[in-house]
Amino acid sequence: MIIKTLVVGPIMANCFIVGCEETKAATVIDPGDEADRILMSLAESGLKVHYIINTHGHFDHVSANKKMKDATAAPILIHSLDAPMLSQLSASAAGWGLAADDSPPPDQMIDDGDTLSFGKITLKVLHTPGHTPGGISLHTDGKVFVGDTLFQSSIGRTDFPGGNFETLIASIKNKLFPLGDDVQVFTGHGPETTIGKEKRSNPFVR
Repeated sequence: MIIKTLVVGPIMANCFIVGCEETKAATVIDPGDEADRILMSLAESGLKVHYIINTHGHFDHVSANKKMKDATAAPILIHSLDAPMLSQLSASAAGWGLAADDSPPPDQMIDDGDTLSFGKITLKVLHTPGHTPGGISLHTDGKVFVGDTLFQSSIGRTDFPGGNFETLIASIKNKLFPLGDDVQVFTGHGPETTIGKEKRSNPFVR
């Protein structure tokens, strides 16, 4: 499995390229900005995008949706509860003094238990709300991409509209922690971690 991490945009969100080494099929998770960099990274590895997946609808994770879809024709996937955010990205970014393109509408809604396959890789969708109502995580082969649900020694903010602290903690404990201590956690901001490390040392969920 190919995994490339690109830190994009002024809020330094992690965009992940996940690719199948055999077939060169790929998925882009959270194209938050800098579409040209993402496309160049794909080209360097000879990868073809099958899905553009948004773990949630905040502008710093989805602002390159339009350019990525224009360039690749890949479908945009998001949970239905966060889908309305995609048409409000320019207004959301303006609140931070930043600029963003509104996203095209999603091509497919995804929810807990769905599976998405490309090449020899299958991602399982976990609905992990709390940071946003429609936040999701994506689990495959000892790895989980969690958006802004969980960070190294921290958790996602719950003071934005639609956020809820108790819901977020329940998502972490009930959906992520059961995946197993050795599972690598690829976070929406900052360095990766493991489930076991966060069980032992994360002050929000110990």
